[in-house]
Order: sequence, then structure tokens, then C-alpha cells
Amino acid sequence: MAIEGAPVGWMQDWSAVGSGKNAHIGVLLVHGFTGAPPSMRPWGEFLHSKGYTVRVPLLPGHGTKPEDLNEVKWQEWPAKVIYELNELKKTCDTIFLIGLSMGGGTVLNVATTNNEEIKGLILVNPWIHLKGVTVEVSFLVSRLRKMRASVGNDIKRPGITEWGYDATPMRGVYQALKMLRITRKNLAAVTVPVQLFHSVEDHTLPVSNTEIILAEIGSKDKTRIELVNSYHVATLDYDQELIFQNSLTFIEGLTP
Repeated sequence: MAIEGAPVGWMQDWSAVGSGKNAHIGVLLVHGFTGAPPSMRPWGEFLHSKGYTVRVPLLPGHGTKPEDLNEVKWQEWPAKVIYELNELKKTCDTIFLIGLSMGGGTVLNVATTNNEEIKGLILVNPWIHLKGVTVEVSFLVSRLRKMRASVGNDIKRPGITEWGYDATPMRGVYQALKMLRITRKNLAAVTVPVQLFHSVEDHTLPVSNTEIILAEIGSKDKTRIELVNSYHVATLDYDQELIFQNSLTFIEGLTP
């Protein structure tokens, strides 16, 4: 797995203006740690085909080389999402945030302080903690070892790639865990409806991430959908259509 060979234009910010009655509804789709926009682009294109205005950003430190992810501070990720949220607000009065893995943790972080500006959240195998690894431990590890084996491309479908990094930058992991610890402390502040997709067989994150979010989030309207034929990057896997169609139903149900 590497970013070389990705489709032209897919490793950068992408946006598309909606049309018809759904053009005023914006959807922001955020990729995961060491990943890139290609993991969310097909979903964004699907929603755009239904008339929605969509944005699929490239998070800081991603889409270039793994070393760059070791130079990023965690605040840059929610800042990027907030920037994209504000861009959507220029033409949209209703906005949904979608996040895969760390993208899920990032949109949750943004939602804790921008709850009133968001209509709903859709999460796919979201990351909120790393079982058995504290922020302090990750700091020590990151000082001893800058890179470790890749955790990306956990996809059941053969021949499919998310065009992410082929290594895991450990200082980036430390920054991510700092963000997620703060996010978890504030989950009760998130009260918007939530739709969460969880892969039964996920080799990247344990189910405890899903369980923590559903137990500690302040939302009363929360739905969990099990994915039985996909691994971690489910947005590109066999359950892709199930995710797309259910997300459409979720959005339509909140925008009569």
C-alpha cells in the first residue's frame, strides 16, 4: 500500500456543489489516520449524485509522505474540518459530518463545540481510544521509534486500496491519542442524531471503540448497524452499498 499510482486528483481536497432540492444540504466526509480522500470519495460522489453538496478534505500530514504525519499537531485536524464546515455554511443551511476511523474521532471532536451547526453524524468504525495504550505510553514509544508497520488497507475485497501510507508514524499516533482523549471527555456534549457502522471483523480497531462512543455520547437518537462482510476500511469494502444506502436514508429522515 502506498500513495503512488492513485487516480489523478484524488489525493487532494475535493468538493462538488449540489443540485435541486438537496443543494442546500451539505455533507462533509473525513478519512482516517494514514488514509486519504480516496477512502471517502466514492461515498461523496454517491451523495452528490443525489443532489447534495459534498466536501472530501485531505487532512494535514496525509497524502504526501509518512514523515509529514510525524510533524503535525492534533489541533490541525479539527481545524481543517471546521474550515470545511464553514465553507459548506456559505451555501448550505443543513450539514452532516461523516467520519471513518480517526476521521470519526475528528468529527466527534468538532461536534463537541459545534453541535448546534450540525444536523447529524455518520461514523464508520470510529476511533476514540487505543486499548491498553495511554497518551503517555504513546509519547514514550514515539520518541524511541518514529515508524512502525502500516495499519492501513484493512479491506476484505481483493485488489482494493485506500491509497494511504505504507507505514505508521508514531508521533502522529501520539497526537491522535491526545485529541481522542479530549474528545472522549466531551462526548456528552454531542447531542445530534448519530448513525454508526461497525465491522464485525475489524483488524485495526477493537469493538470497544464503538461501545465507548455509543455509551458516552450525549445523543438520544443513535443507531448501530453491523457490517458482516467488511474489514476496517468498510467504505471501500463489500458492504459499501449498504453503508451508502443507509446513510442516504439517515440523511433523508432528518431533512424532510
